[in-house]
Amino acid sequence: MSNPSHIHLEAAKRVLREAANCGSNLLLKQNMRQQGNSSSNVDEKNHGKSMIYFIKVIYFVFSVKGVFLPANTKTEPHPPKNGIWNLEVFLSVIFEAGPRVIRELAVSLSFKSFFQLQLQELAFFSFAFSHRVNKSREYPWEIYTLKKLLHATNNFHNDNKIGEGGFGRVYCGRTSEGVEIAVKRLKAISVKVETEFAVEVEILGRVRHKNLLGLRGFYVGGDERLIVYDYMPNHSLITHLHGQLAADCLLDWPRRLRIAIGSAEGLAYLHHEVKPHIIHRDIKASNVLLDTNFEAKVADFGFAKLIPDGVTHMTTRVKGTLGYLAPEYAMWGKVSKSCDVYSFGILLLEIVSAKKPLEKLPGGVKRDIVQWVTPFVQKGAYDHIADPRLKGKFDRAQLKSAVAIALRCTDSNPDNRPSMLEVVEWLKGGVRRRRKSVTKIEDMVEKEDGDNDETFYDFEGFRMAQSDLRRKRARSKKI
Repeated sequence: MSNPSHIHLEAAKRVLREAANCGSNLLLKQNMRQQGNSSSNVDEKNHGKSMIYFIKVIYFVFSVKGVFLPANTKTEPHPPKNGIWNLEVFLSVIFEAGPRVIRELAVSLSFKSFFQLQLQELAFFSFAFSHRVNKSREYPWEIYTLKKLLHATNNFHNDNKIGEGGFGRVYCGRTSEGVEIAVKRLKAISVKVETEFAVEVEILGRVRHKNLLGLRGFYVGGDERLIVYDYMPNHSLITHLHGQLAADCLLDWPRRLRIAIGSAEGLAYLHHEVKPHIIHRDIKASNVLLDTNFEAKVADFGFAKLIPDGVTHMTTRVKGTLGYLAPEYAMWGKVSKSCDVYSFGILLLEIVSAKKPLEKLPGGVKRDIVQWVTPFVQKGAYDHIADPRLKGKFDRAQLKSAVAIALRCTDSNPDNRPSMLEVVEWLKGGVRRRRKSVTKIEDMVEKEDGDNDETFYDFEGFRMAQSDLRRKRARSKKI
């Protein structure tokens, strides 16, 4: 008797080959049309319908474990009600044949949102199984069952709800093994929801860093899309700055600095160590979670973008949170690493001051946190910037340093903003002694020499670089 899994595999391979052939023919058609050759009789519309059909087949073949598509099936299959995905077999097919199919189908993204959704999920599942096959200690995540997650969260009881965002709710829970987890339950399935799910799981599956929220696994089935994370007992940064824990003032000055440095290190890892590089696009206080020791964990990668080497920026639809968006991104959709740097600068000001990024003034006028802080900086009134709940228990020099760094990050010109690597170094109290670093601050030194204004850049990293520059000037005069 034939093995059902084997029949699954062979039938789906045939379907994938046919889908790839359709994609190849469509690509040929488009190339010939671009070259002005009208001799092709390929019916593009029929190819589009065929490709959508084949994608449906791939999905429905694996709807229920043990149910398979016979080789001679000609009628369109229908997904069984309350079906459970045979993921291991499905992913094995996608992993083996998926990359070619994805390449061939990428030429036909004009087939509206349904087809875009199918292509996206193919890419996601191809990624997912490739990591499961090569699973190591570096990627310790799993494909959960719905039963296990329902048991862990008490059937997603409202008492277990710890947060809610634009795409879904987050619940805390405990597995039968005693492991505390957080589960994001995405809202009703749509293209946007599927996009966030696919992007977030793919990004979290790629990265591993002490300051990024860890992925434990996920579940896909029916109308459910669930992402499982490490549980963060101290909740989010926004809870301590503006929420239910703000009055307790659990964030003393050393903790705030540690949170700022940790968040910066997580972003620097995304920007400079991961290949392809990752732009988060939604850095804000609610997306910085805190573990037992109040160490920062950057979270929520639903809006993230992968940036290949050599690409400096991309133009895309604007997503994110008002108050944190870089001007060039908010106005023109131009996204780059500098956009994350700008958002981090806003976050840094928020950490030290506990002011919201955007506040409404009488008369309906809105003022951002940079506009609020600038007059105090110009007057040197840093005590008015610090969170009053600190009651003066902060290092004034460190506060000035943090504010100066934040203002560099929020420069309206993205070319003038530092990289996250530089931000990490400055926050830790040092700048690399390189000519590039010295050159960047030359105009600042001249400004300081001219008007004796030391309110903006009075922190150790800049002082070291300024000393280097002055010594070089002195040597050049002697020569």
